[in-house]
Amino acid sequence: MIKNIIFDLGGVIMTIDQKEAVRRFTDIGLADAEKILDPYTQSGIFGDLENGLITTEDFRRELSCLAHKDLTHDECKYGWRGYCKEVPRRNLQVLRALRDEGYRLILMSNTNPYMMEWGLSDEFDGEGHSLYDYFDALYLSYKLKLMKPDLRFFSHIISNENISPEETLFVDDGPRNVLAAAQLGIATFCPDNGSDWTSDIYKCLK
Repeated sequence: MIKNIIFDLGGVIMTIDQKEAVRRFTDIGLADAEKILDPYTQSGIFGDLENGLITTEDFRRELSCLAHKDLTHDECKYGWRGYCKEVPRRNLQVLRALRDEGYRLILMSNTNPYMMEWGLSDEFDGEGHSLYDYFDALYLSYKLKLMKPDLRFFSHIISNENISPEETLFVDDGPRNVLAAAQLGIATFCPDNGSDWTSDIYKCLK
């Protein structure tokens, strides 16, 4: 019986727009942005930021070198926010419904401080609420220095939450991430980025 649901952010709660992110980073001067950026697991300085290995100032400085001009914090944030196409209202409504039904909701995200300036603020849903208002616990890659699909990330959550893998559902649009969770005995659901999963998730809870 499922009691806990671990959600991914980008691609599940939030619809990812890879092309817009590429366009924005290209716009601020990053050559080969299409080759550098990844919708699931970042690499290079982008991966280092999401892995908590460098600060936002380190990232700004390194990206400035790649762009051959001095970029501001806001320009870096502008690039990253390109990933967010929308946060469908239906997704937020289901999160609230699931919590009301007694499920423990956990966020597990490969993310970074630029995105969380928005996600952890009351601007997240456009109605004065942050991610904290929708989840019982947040596990963010840059804070833990762990990234999906690293099994240690999943194990940390299972241990810290004191929950059973067999009673936990993991929802993520990344096939590699879902495969990793399954290795630990966690039930999985892999909807496509931007799809309406709000009805299908209940089939996974039976």
